[in-house]
Amino acid sequence: MKVLVTGGAGFIGSHACKALACAGHEPVVYDNLSTGHGDAVCWGPLEIGDIADGGRLDEVFRAHQPDAVMHFAALAYVGESVRDPAAYYRVNVAGAVSLLDAMRRHGSDILVFSSTCATYGVPDTLPIEELTLQNPINPYGFTKLVVERMLADYERAYGLRWVALRYFNAAGADPDGELGERHYPETHAIPLAVRAALGLEPAFQVFGTDYPTADGSAIRDYVHVSDLADAHARALEYLADGGANTAYNLGTGVGTSVLELVQAVAAATGRRVPLVRTARRQGDPPVLYAAARRANHDLGWRPRFVTIDETVETAARWFMRVHNA
Repeated sequence: MKVLVTGGAGFIGSHACKALACAGHEPVVYDNLSTGHGDAVCWGPLEIGDIADGGRLDEVFRAHQPDAVMHFAALAYVGESVRDPAAYYRVNVAGAVSLLDAMRRHGSDILVFSSTCATYGVPDTLPIEELTLQNPINPYGFTKLVVERMLADYERAYGLRWVALRYFNAAGADPDGELGERHYPETHAIPLAVRAALGLEPAFQVFGTDYPTADGSAIRDYVHVSDLADAHARALEYLADGGANTAYNLGTGVGTSVLELVQAVAAATGRRVPLVRTARRQGDPPVLYAAARRANHDLGWRPRFVTIDETVETAARWFMRVHNA
């Protein structure tokens, strides 16, 4: 299939393009390069444009006539969404409407949507399952939930076929060393800890040491970006084969504390990680980890990278090569 990948120059989107190409599909990247990188587009053409630009979307749909769409383009910083919710509603919600309406105009009816575990908020029970109450506690999570509801409405009204993938903390780097994580500013824990270990940052900040966890730091489910990419390719083929419209969790099912992550980074780099312990961030739940049984069953998806040590090693190797450290 020919697949239009919005946000395909970004961290997860670029890995998904590689997975698509390896599975025999043709990715066409649509990205405004506001946070993505043109040199990460290696497996198909790059079309520069914004998802809010309906006219530009029409040009790209006419030129490439994609069989399906993968939608990654979004703002994705929890703290920023609290400070500037208007931007998140403009990009994540209004941008999704623009894309979905372009798909309708051009008869494209298959969509794999990049959603998030942030739609759940602070869950009552763990691990988090797909039927866990979705009650987001920040605008980022809420805007993603709004888009999920839009998909269901567009399904009923217009026949859209969709899968939403609610993934947990994306981490790691391409095991072949072709792609890695480059955010400016960087907010993800593993690259920040690796950069601190390599002396590229003065210290790694541990936000919150008084959580109700074994070591007091927050617990997250770190899922390797290559495993996420594989799940997107599988979801596309699932829909093409007539699979049902639905949402899936993507995670390892294993919770890792921030301080355990720091130990893994120290082991992978062979260097101490300097730490600064500070207060919790607004909107951060204490514990999040997934139950991904439905994705296992329906998509045949199982993460290849299960332990935090395996995931951190790929990220550390990429950063050490890039920075000659």
